[in-house]
Amino acid sequence: MPHRPLARALAALVAAFTAALGAVLVPGTAHATAVNYVALGDSYSSGVGAGPYDWSTCLRSQKSYAPLWAAAHGVTSFSFPACGGAVTADVLNDQVNALSGATTLVTITIGGNDAGFADVITSCRFGSTSSCTNAVNSAKAFATSTLPGRLDATYSAIRDRAPNARLIVLGYPRLFETTPCGWLAMSTYKRTILNEAADVLASVISARANAAGATFADTRPYFAGHGVCAGDPWIHDVSGVIEAYHPDSDGYRYGYLPALNAVTG
Repeated sequence: MPHRPLARALAALVAAFTAALGAVLVPGTAHATAVNYVALGDSYSSGVGAGPYDWSTCLRSQKSYAPLWAAAHGVTSFSFPACGGAVTADVLNDQVNALSGATTLVTITIGGNDAGFADVITSCRFGSTSSCTNAVNSAKAFATSTLPGRLDATYSAIRDRAPNARLIVLGYPRLFETTPCGWLAMSTYKRTILNEAADVLASVISARANAAGATFADTRPYFAGHGVCAGDPWIHDVSGVIEAYHPDSDGYRYGYLPALNAVTG
């Protein structure tokens, strides 16, 4: 009985010492949450459509989702090699050089240019219905046969260069609403098959991202109701040669950024 107060005091001392030791040995919150972020990809990552651009840096815009996310999350470091017009080969030959063992987060949009995005859009916007149909079918065939191998090689290279990073692959939105859109717009049929091609591309990219152990962020739900021909479009029509059929600043802020936030928390 007389020794119980002493035992309690000793127990309290041990508990305090253990807590202090844990604080020394366990990294603090600031260290545990350090984020070294690298944003790779094509024009849908570099921010084409949002402007303004540093014309010496691949049409990069600070209004793209990547710099917006980095600013909102106070990242430790941020590198932005994404480049308008990039294909998978550009990521492999140039952009992955920005990665290292210290990289903790990588985002990317890639594959659309490999599948001939610009040519398909041009054929459908300015060509006949048959030329549009042929271009879309060719792009879908490429997306299901050749693109998977290119994506696998790209994601593998990212893994090799940044083995400690989380890889998030963002998809592309459907570009169009299929509601009436005026006599200068593409026909409903053309818009419909282009959206179907976007769905095929999303399916392929999602499957290959999952196979690589990456996280796929589907942007289509976030752009629903905001495509070309919407009352409040977040995607440019033929407003400019460079920006046509790319998100505007609202598309990156209210479409891409929420899609990324949904998977990063």
